[in-house]
Amino acid sequence: MNDKPRFIELPAAPLNGSPVPELTSIHAANRRGPYGRRHYRGNCGGYLIRDLLRYYRPQRVLDPMTGSGTCRDVCRELDIPCVTMDIRRGQDAADPDSYAQLAPVDFVWMHPPYWRMIRYNDDPRCLSKAPSLEAFLTRMQLVLRLCRSVLKPDGKIAVLIGGYSDRGRYQPLPQLLVERAIRERLWPAATEIIRLQYGNTSSSKRYRSSFIPGLHDTCLVFEAVENVPL
Repeated sequence: MNDKPRFIELPAAPLNGSPVPELTSIHAANRRGPYGRRHYRGNCGGYLIRDLLRYYRPQRVLDPMTGSGTCRDVCRELDIPCVTMDIRRGQDAADPDSYAQLAPVDFVWMHPPYWRMIRYNDDPRCLSKAPSLEAFLTRMQLVLRLCRSVLKPDGKIAVLIGGYSDRGRYQPLPQLLVERAIRERLWPAATEIIRLQYGNTSSSKRYRSSFIPGLHDTCLVFEAVENVPL
């Protein structure tokens, strides 16, 4: 099966010295690639991860919420060492003990649950089980803090997350997460990347209510700063 992505035509991007000129603020690969497990609900494809790794060229990657292993598979293809954790293996990304023996990394890839949009398991430590939005954001802030603690000075943290409507109210998780990241002295290192979603389960459904469908999630890339430039 041909699993190479097809990209929709996007506005022309300015020429620059980027090693990955096709990586812009819109990522529109319509296939997931041979990474992870395609039937793992909520899993993203690997082409965005691959483009980010080709751009930043890290020597060592951390994925604290590995899911079906998409980032691990991309790193294997690019021959980059990758450390993975997952709550299903008893490794809580919000627990300092999970990072105690971890050597420094220069890139973190993180694709957390979008709060309770999908319930992944019954472990109360899972972000998808957070009892409130505040609890979710507080726990995500702790994860960012811990990832920052093992990040090399020039390292980057990339988070793929999307907003969604929860019980009638829209939850703008990317925007709320930026504010929490800044509290941890993590500043945006690049423009946000809008990743167009293909193959969503909801896309094949019909709803009686009227709403504006969301067809994307957002990749935020942060870097550590000593002083927040406000």
